[in-house]
Amino acid sequence: MIAFDFHIVLSIVGVAFAGGIIGLDRTAAGQFMVSQPIVAGPITGWMLGDVTTGLVIGAVLELIWVLDVPVGTFVPADASIGAVSATAIAILGSGGTALPDVIGFSILLTTAIVPLTMMIDVIARKKNSGLVEYALAPGEVVSRKLALAHLSGLVVFFMKSFILYLIVLPAGLAALLLFARMPTQFHSAMALFVKLLPLLGVALVARKLSIRTLDLFLLMGFVTATVFTQFIHVPALSVSGLVIIAGLLGVRLSER
Repeated sequence: MIAFDFHIVLSIVGVAFAGGIIGLDRTAAGQFMVSQPIVAGPITGWMLGDVTTGLVIGAVLELIWVLDVPVGTFVPADASIGAVSATAIAILGSGGTALPDVIGFSILLTTAIVPLTMMIDVIARKKNSGLVEYALAPGEVVSRKLALAHLSGLVVFFMKSFILYLIVLPAGLAALLLFARMPTQFHSAMALFVKLLPLLGVALVARKLSIRTLDLFLLMGFVTATVFTQFIHVPALSVSGLVIIAGLLGVRLSER
């Protein structure tokens, strides 16, 4: 049973603060890829004492959202919030190492709020775009106003993530209380759900790439690997190189 004691509250605030800093890496500052789920998940898991859960959640969400990038006016899903929130909810809700069913339910919860995070992200971006008018307005030294506008933009993005975490994490932990009372079949379904999610992620990546090219690349690689390992018994390391070469040749052939 989850108890909202001082330790849980302190952990929620700590995760929210760290998540706010990590979220700045998406577009506002740095862009060192720390905000990617495969990194943000394990960092959150390390903070809460369960790196494995963070790695599992981060890897799954990375596959799902890896090709969504903020190009032009497109605002992608905030995968950082999803990874950090799901990891924190799973670990704090389990009181330690999270089980597969709890991990699956936590991922399902945080994925459900993606439309909300995208909408709030759009609002934050519009708020920051208004800072340009302030910086270019006559008055103080322009360089000073530009510096202040940049800092204000960082604060807006940080507070957006920080406040979202303070709402999502307690709500997710409360939802886990209801989840614990659900039938065994539902828990089994969630455990199966998290095991099948990597397949969904791979399918999404394949769908977003050039399917025609990817299919030929995989086909040539599969045939080459089968022939050289099953019939000729070439060492595995050599086969890896041959598979890549065969796949690239297949792609070049299709382009011609």
